[in-house]
Amino acid sequence: MNAGEWAGRSLGERTVDYAERDAILYALAVGAKAAQLDLVFEERLRVLPTFALTLAQWAPDALGSAGAFDTRTAVHGAQRLEVLRPLPRSGELAMKARVRDVWDKGSAAIFDVEVESDCFVAAWSIYAPGAGGFGGDRGPSAPRRASEPARVTVNVPTGENQAALYRLLGDRHHMHVDPVAARAAGQPRPFLHGLCTLAAVLFPIAAGAGAHPADLRRLTGRFAGPVFPGDVVAVAIHPGEAATGFEASIGDRPVLTGGEVSFQ
Repeated sequence: MNAGEWAGRSLGERTVDYAERDAILYALAVGAKAAQLDLVFEERLRVLPTFALTLAQWAPDALGSAGAFDTRTAVHGAQRLEVLRPLPRSGELAMKARVRDVWDKGSAAIFDVEVESDCFVAAWSIYAPGAGGFGGDRGPSAPRRASEPARVTVNVPTGENQAALYRLLGDRHHMHVDPVAARAAGQPRPFLHGLCTLAAVLFPIAAGAGAHPADLRRLTGRFAGPVFPGDVVAVAIHPGEAATGFEASIGDRPVLTGGEVSFQ
């Protein structure tokens, strides 16, 4: 079947359980500090909303396992998250998933995978080289980069072991730890998960907005380039009335574009 035939297909339902330990490990993996007790200490724990994306990783993985695209070369293109209610400290989370759309970019296809639960709605955009050319709609264009200078720029360091740590939370694609798999995906060495970078930059953005990172309500962002463990990511923040825009780069090379976030 061609890529376009996957549009609208159900990916099934799944109930995932997790413990407080998992939520704490996630917070540490994306950059929480030991002094942030309400993120790393079970007695005061608030679960970061982006933790939900690790619990729902089964959905895009299921699509790849079903043969929709080549899992060795497909990459995560963009992410959306809408928070409906706070995640419990531990317990079970029932989810259902579907392929919402498939866009034809000519040399590649983009699969939009949507996951719904009582706590959130999330969507992955998976860029799949070689899967395009089936005669479908090209879909929406990438958002333009902000034309005005950022009001604030903050540097976010990443750890040498961060990708190896983050993959223990569910996204165990080999390209994030194995040099051979990374080269097959077109990168010179293992690189950080896009969702890890996206979650890491939320800490300074929340601080600038006077919000707690667990107060996240909506988040969007596109992955424009790889982040390698040990890189320092420069986050350009554009505060707005309804939402805060952001972009991230390493030197002159963009790694996150079209970012937008809002808090409670």
